[in-house]
Amino acid sequence: MMTGLDTNILVRFFAKDDLEQSGRARELLRTFTPQSPGFISMVSLIELVWVLRSQYRQSKPELIECLERLLDTPELVTENHSAATQALHRFASGKADFADCLIERLGHAAGCKETVTFDVNASRSVGMRLL
Repeated sequence: MMTGLDTNILVRFFAKDDLEQSGRARELLRTFTPQSPGFISMVSLIELVWVLRSQYRQSKPELIECLERLLDTPELVTENHSAATQALHRFASGKADFADCLIERLGHAAGCKETVTFDVNASRSVGMRLL
């Protein structure tokens, strides 16, 4: 049986800004196994990147490292893991935000012929069509 993880658990684990809560998050993550994993939703993944970037000023390489750790951990299950992994690769190699990469990849996974946007950067770097 899985245990869902709210964004704040992941933030405390990576930010280590509150010793007590960070320790509790670390201990919780240690209890998961491939047979009884933690679950990370797309919402939590997007929020995590946004919080680490905007509130903790983490650099793109630091964000990539966090995402790789989460996606490569067999004790954690990520909603639509394939799309998240593809979005991470696009984020790592391009100029788009992780959220834009994930939005486009989730649309692709859902069978969309395209994803449209008003965001010029997303249209240039992620393959969305500018409306």
